[in-house]
Amino acid sequence: MNYVGIDIGSTASKVVALGDKNIEFVLPTGWSSKETVDEIKNRLLSYEIDVCDDNTKIVATGYGRISVDFADKIITEITCHGKGGTEIAKGDCTIIDIGGQDTKVIIVENNFVSDFIMNDKCSAGTGKFIEVMANRLGVTIDELFYMAKKGETVKISSLCTVFAESEVISFIGKGAKREDIAAGVVDSVASKVATLCNKKKLSDKIIITGGISHNEYFANLLSKKLKKKVECSKEGRYAGALGAALLAKEL
Repeated sequence: MNYVGIDIGSTASKVVALGDKNIEFVLPTGWSSKETVDEIKNRLLSYEIDVCDDNTKIVATGYGRISVDFADKIITEITCHGKGGTEIAKGDCTIIDIGGQDTKVIIVENNFVSDFIMNDKCSAGTGKFIEVMANRLGVTIDELFYMAKKGETVKISSLCTVFAESEVISFIGKGAKREDIAAGVVDSVASKVATLCNKKKLSDKIIITGGISHNEYFANLLSKKLKKKVECSKEGRYAGALGAALLAKEL
């Protein structure tokens, strides 16, 4: 049997397969979730996993989950991230999922999601905010974080991505160093995420999931703001897909 979890995010789509085959991969979601799903289907077939086979169970989650028309079940992001995050953390934890369009804080107690909160009304404090600012500075997201580590933080006060971008443009016009602006961008995101986190009672163990879950610099910065250790993980970006694959085993 193969158990496949497909997490169609707004920016990236992640796939985890467990069972006879143990694989994981990520690809850009692009403009069409449906086209991405077709690409995932073909990629799985190259690994000898036929999504139409009776020996394959599939759970879909994420922003574009409804596009996975061959899924056996569609399950919410909160449930899948809770399941996958718990597996990564090896037990109860708080999961901070920084996605492309929203940020979620999920509390897991006794292996079940007991509480959660999400910011989905504004892209500030999300991956999209980071992407917009990186583009404005003419760098990749990884380069943005690299520069931020070497910079002195400038204050970006706007809570709106559009106005914050105007602040960045103003700093550029005044001749501020890109490293300092980058540090300000990352600090702004960490502050907004910390504000969201502080609305809930956090667990002793806290992990980051999502596209920047591997970034140690961001995890350390967030740890300082929360006054609690926040752990990063290379597997964090697969948390939703991993949770979906684990839930497929229960079908």
